[in-house]
Amino acid sequence: MNKSQQPPGRSPKASGRAGDSPRSQERRAELIAVGRRLFARTSYDALSIDDIAYHAGIAKGLIYYYFASKRGYYLAVVEDSVSKLVGNAEGARQLPPRERLLHTLDGYLRFAWGHEAAYRTIVSGGVGFDTEVQAIRDRVRERLLSTIAEGVYGRTELAPPARAALTGWLSYVEGFTLDWIQHRDMERDFALRMLAAALLDTLRTIERFASDHPAPPADG
Repeated sequence: MNKSQQPPGRSPKASGRAGDSPRSQERRAELIAVGRRLFARTSYDALSIDDIAYHAGIAKGLIYYYFASKRGYYLAVVEDSVSKLVGNAEGARQLPPRERLLHTLDGYLRFAWGHEAAYRTIVSGGVGFDTEVQAIRDRVRERLLSTIAEGVYGRTELAPPARAALTGWLSYVEGFTLDWIQHRDMERDFALRMLAAALLDTLRTIERFASDHPAPPADG
């Protein structure tokens, strides 16, 4: 980072000490909450540090203090958004398998609808070829895949045909959801039923090629 990028009187090492106290952690969480709202429907490039500071009601130096840069702030917001997306998906372990899968898909759609820009970032991999955001995206996919596998098969270990097929279905879900939030011309319940039907078709295909991965009954 050159002098024009680094705010005066603050080094990256100093910003790394910003989370030591409970009050600092609370303040950081408040700023991330602001970022979730700002980046929900606004792209990274469309928001400047000055815009963020204005909406947060703070001096922009505070953002540098906690996050070192606009990009650091952006990545912290994406990570927080991801934790909520995956947490929703993983938060229904007490439900029967079918209800759990529907809950997972419904939470996924709700998140994408309410956090369009953040969702696009997670799915597309961020700003340009952004390896850090792509790594976040890959972790999301892995955890969602594990959640689906555990809901269907009661385990996360998958045979190669099952892993490949469910990964392909998840890519379909991402493309479907991007179209859905762009056009906003289908009810969420209708979109949910389409995705669930596609998953059932995928599970039946898996069963044909991996007999130890039986598909659930169509009505259960």
